[in-house]
Amino acid sequence: AIRERALGPEHPDTATSLTNLAVLLHAQGDDAAARPLFERALAIVERALGPEHPATATSLNNLAGLLYQQGDYAAARPLYERALAILEQRLGSEHPHTQIVRQHLQRLLRQLGGSRPSIWRFIVQLVRRIMRRLLQ
Repeated sequence: AIRERALGPEHPDTATSLTNLAVLLHAQGDDAAARPLFERALAIVERALGPEHPATATSLNNLAGLLYQQGDYAAARPLYERALAILEQRLGSEHPHTQIVRQHLQRLLRQLGGSRPSIWRFIVQLVRRIMRRLLQ
């Protein structure tokens, strides 16, 4: 709120603050509150820096990661694909950020190809349940 008042609602640093808050909420298991913040941060970055900016790709990756962990693979896939296309074009296929997003997309595609539940998703859900109990 402080950055937003100081810099304005459309400033990239406001988007960074929104993303940081979304990450915290997600870590606490409050995905319902995290998702609109990730979405708003993406919209701000896209308007402020452009649809092909690497920061836009990062915001796409952040939102896709949340959707992936929620099991919404159909919604996560096009976001990962778009982020990867941006990064390959702007940073190259060997850049570490590009490789990370490519790994995320590959993980999602493997999940779509299999029918067994992801152990990672199970672990994340278990940790969230434990955190909720500890924070009550």
